[in-house]
Amino acid sequence: MRTPVRGLAAVAVAAAALVSACGSSSGGGSGGVSAAPTQSVNTSIAGSVPAKFKASGLTVATDPSYAPNEFLGTDGKTITGLDVDLANALGQVLGVKVTVVKAGFDAIIPGLASGKYDVGLSSFTDTLARQKQVDFVTYFSAGTSFFTKATGGVTVTGLDDLCGKKVSVEKGTTQETDATAQTAKCKTAGKAGVTVLSYPDQSGANLALSAGRAQLSMADSPVADYQVKQSNGAFKTVGTPYGTAPYGIALPKNSGLSTPVLGAVKELIANGTYKTVLTKWGVADGAITDPKINGATS
Repeated sequence: MRTPVRGLAAVAVAAAALVSACGSSSGGGSGGVSAAPTQSVNTSIAGSVPAKFKASGLTVATDPSYAPNEFLGTDGKTITGLDVDLANALGQVLGVKVTVVKAGFDAIIPGLASGKYDVGLSSFTDTLARQKQVDFVTYFSAGTSFFTKATGGVTVTGLDDLCGKKVSVEKGTTQETDATAQTAKCKTAGKAGVTVLSYPDQSGANLALSAGRAQLSMADSPVADYQVKQSNGAFKTVGTPYGTAPYGIALPKNSGLSTPVLGAVKELIANGTYKTVLTKWGVADGAITDPKINGATS
């Protein structure tokens, strides 16, 4: 859940600055800034929004350390990115005020359950396990990619090659789960386990890689690709992306938001705003055409 960097030294400096700015806070933060086309209220969809949200608006939690999906702007405070643009556009279609707040990734789902947040829009993979705690409306498709130092990095083709390696990941992500699960598989095969270095946000995982504490990092494919592009040759992707799965907008169970949010996503797809936003952030390859409520298959 990253600002442009230049060269290996700059990667470390920028990542350190972002770690300081983002931290692992589960509250506060500034409202997001959107450059998505302005939407008209869809009165039919808006009419199905529960009254309490019409009155109070929607507090949307995101971990702004995952560019280009959600990250801090050059002022170190303003949250921007793909998910912020979509959050604001969805709010306009629904006719409700949207307030985007900074949160630690692993604190968002508990925050939805406790009523602290109304929506989680932070590159969540919609999984059956997470559906036990929240509902999702799918809106994107992404896999996981590996990236390493362009000079002196390691070569991997997939998860089986992680045995004996140090891997940096963001805490609470599917990447952390996958890398940790691989340790047992490695040991069963008589190989060394994976050293999984978990950080509060992706910025910390990036810094661990640039500083040499980790040999490899893992992130959602659009995020890994963005890090590599912005590193000015310091990082490179390796191996083949795996585990393509839907992103979901996370919503509290039985909140009454799933149906109107699904309708709003479909509206943005139909009127072209969805594709415009994805293209702006360079992630149009992850576009979907048929959003669903709880669309996970695993």
